[in-house]
Amino acid sequence: MTEGLHQTPLHDLHIEQGARMVAFAGWHMPLEFRGITEEHNHTRTACSVFDVSHMGRLKVTGDDAGALLDRVCTRNLARAEVGRCYYSHICREDGGVLDDVLVYRYDEHWGVVCNASNREKIVAWLNRQAQGKQAAVQDETFDTAMVACQGPRTLELGEALSGHNLATLRRYGFEARQIGPMQIVTSRTGYTGEDGVEVILPSMLVPFLAPKLFGTLDEPHPVIRPAGLGARDTLRIEAAMPLYGHELSEDWDSLTAGQSWCVDLSKDFIGADRMRSVKEQGLPRKLVGLELDGRRIARQGYKVLAAGADAGIVTSGTLSPTLEKSIAMAIIGTAYAEPGTTLEVELRGNKRAGATVVSLPFYKRRTA
Repeated sequence: MTEGLHQTPLHDLHIEQGARMVAFAGWHMPLEFRGITEEHNHTRTACSVFDVSHMGRLKVTGDDAGALLDRVCTRNLARAEVGRCYYSHICREDGGVLDDVLVYRYDEHWGVVCNASNREKIVAWLNRQAQGKQAAVQDETFDTAMVACQGPRTLELGEALSGHNLATLRRYGFEARQIGPMQIVTSRTGYTGEDGVEVILPSMLVPFLAPKLFGTLDEPHPVIRPAGLGARDTLRIEAAMPLYGHELSEDWDSLTAGQSWCVDLSKDFIGADRMRSVKEQGLPRKLVGLELDGRRIARQGYKVLAAGADAGIVTSGTLSPTLEKSIAMAIIGTAYAEPGTTLEVELRGNKRAGATVVSLPFYKRRTA
């Protein structure tokens, strides 16, 4: 059933390519094309393109736009440089994470990329915090498309397709180019553990971009292949990148989620007081990695046990195609968080699997 689901500008192309489509965060999205493991391995060795048009794309304008975002974001944006992207969290007063976002600093405005499931919530939150300020939030999600190209051959192939040397683009940097009245934005962030770029463009330009990225049904691109949500999830778990609703939640704060690197407690932001208190008192729980014995997968919500007693819960798990191991991330008591600690995960059917705490990430790409 697709009734009531949003469709991305690439939707019909996915159908033509034989994608297995699923409902995801209110959108009709491709789960897989040729198989999750094949798409995963191709991303690790070559280049895959992901349709991420379901993610929210917001434009924040006005004299107080920067101050607004600095107030709601955990990251210090007061010194944000034009042409840079900043990963951050947006939190409640009690530290609960409302969403994780990428903030783009343009010359005369700001951009925010948020999760599809939280777009309406974040728009409402920003509008609420903007009351009385010279700042306006515009939702451009349905007027634009966004694709992510990921893998070790991305920059090489991207240069051949675009004529631009993408290697000059810094990590977490972006460039905006004008084509008449239309703007194309290329950034270099990523969500797979591999190098790559994202392209945000007006929806009307998708028919011109798609053949370059995908080729045609008769002549597909010799290297670049489409990948779906399934591979995106296994890739990000290997790279220990958090997913909202799993590692990130309104039920705990950014520090507990292992994301202290994007939190600046020296500045004031919504939720800062709570997180300062949590840090001073010591984290009662932490995000850790687990390697499980055997090949059974630890699913979200499965209990983690220490000597038979509850120690925490699994947030994400998969059978890693790259490592060929069952891996998981979990929020557990700090007393059990030391790498090398032996625990158990309670599986379906009252079965248990041994698990060892390991350092994150599970996978790091090779760099020249």
